[in-house]
Amino acid sequence: MPDHIPGARAALADRTALVTGAGQGIGAAVAQALAAEGARVLATDRTAEGVKALAADWAADPARWGEGAGGTITAEVMDVTDAASVEAVVAEAERAHGPLDILVNVAGILRPGPAAELTDADWADTFAVNTSGVLHTARAVTPRMAARGRGSVVTVGSNAAGVPRTGMAAYAASKAAAAMYTKCLGLELARSGVRCNVVAPGSTDTAMQRALWADEAAPRRVIDGDPATYRTGIPLGRIAEPRDIADAVVFLASDRARHITMQELYVDGGATLR
Repeated sequence: MPDHIPGARAALADRTALVTGAGQGIGAAVAQALAAEGARVLATDRTAEGVKALAADWAADPARWGEGAGGTITAEVMDVTDAASVEAVVAEAERAHGPLDILVNVAGILRPGPAAELTDADWADTFAVNTSGVLHTARAVTPRMAARGRGSVVTVGSNAAGVPRTGMAAYAASKAAAAMYTKCLGLELARSGVRCNVVAPGSTDTAMQRALWADEAAPRRVIDGDPATYRTGIPLGRIAEPRDIADAVVFLASDRARHITMQELYVDGGATLR
């Protein structure tokens, strides 16, 4: 059964999208979900292996995503911490694939550790990817969108940006900064017809999440909550799958959300009790 079921018509047909951090996890799921809705997707990551495998998998069996979707996935290496690289990839993407209609910022890293013991390198590296990376892509893409009078930017943040988490200070702070940057961007670009929103996942079954699990009981503690780390559980009783986040991104990127901008949609099963 396909991970994503497109609607009766491809909602994003003839749209071109750029997705960062698409080599695995949520980024890969977002690229697939956009393509399933008919978009031409440029899947980017700082290394080639993951996005090339993603593009090859799509090309090998696009029918499993629904007949007639018509979307494509093209792999491209892009390091969001390198502003010059981002600008070059965006310029080439628009030349080769057409004007970018959608930008999805997913690229992110997690360097866990006590707040008072974080190294300068861990702090700087986290912000370079999670926050400056969003600036670099938005700075390259959104002026082009604004000049055309249309476009949608979705930044994948984290519910950790809205509630304190032990051992995640750099990650939480970087995601909070990225979220507020995206909202400010949305305010400034609103009159140009460009919408900017944030999707804030909670615990999601990705390699990043699994790296935090020290034993087989860890997933159960995530769902039930952990008083020792001042963490509530997940009211819906399950850890998200990447496609849960991807579906929220697709909604916000589409015309179904044409009157939504500067919003932060929490997709965390109720874990932050918002």
